[in-house]
Amino acid sequence: MLTIYGVYRSRASRNYWMAHELGIPFKSVPVIQARRLADPLAADAPINTRSPSFLAVNPMGLIPAIDDNGLVLTESLANNLYLARKYGGPLAPADLAEEGQIGNWTMWAATEVEPHAVKIILAYDDGIENTPEGEARIAACAQSLEKAFAVLEAHLQNRDYVVGDRFTVADLNLAEVFRYAMSQTALFDRHPRVKTWLARCQSRPAFKSMMEERLREPE
Repeated sequence: MLTIYGVYRSRASRNYWMAHELGIPFKSVPVIQARRLADPLAADAPINTRSPSFLAVNPMGLIPAIDDNGLVLTESLANNLYLARKYGGPLAPADLAEEGQIGNWTMWAATEVEPHAVKIILAYDDGIENTPEGEARIAACAQSLEKAFAVLEAHLQNRDYVVGDRFTVADLNLAEVFRYAMSQTALFDRHPRVKTWLARCQSRPAFKSMMEERLREPE
């Protein structure tokens, strides 16, 4: 059975969404981020990213990680590519060309979008979004995202999804990265196709199921 390590309020949400899309059974091990705990190594601390038991799974001390019958993978976007390839169906690439496109868009999201988008969400997580420092950080990140948003906006001109004519793992991976910037409504308003595409992805029952679980977790 597939085991997913990580709480829903983390990048593990990507892997949980994917598992829901595929309709596969999985075990959830709710590893929490150590930064959220006063003393992550305390005897009564919940399992977290500094717990020896988790470091035995992922020595980098980051979530998520997955264990699929002994195969351990530790990069959230790559985990989804693997699951799509293993289980097939419409989320998986239909041929080699689609596999290349899906990989390309996923790596693009990881390198060109997430480094900026994640700083926005962390500003909110740290509660500094209304401070001068936080406002400056968010504004700079939003500006840095303009080019990437424009690229995806142009790509979606005559299509509803990123690759092929259907929702694939490429859409799921990108949607989870772009979600980090959702507080920047003006950015999305300037790129209406991206806004509509993200809403379309997030209207899926599997996404809603994942978010329901996410909202049950403490912040």
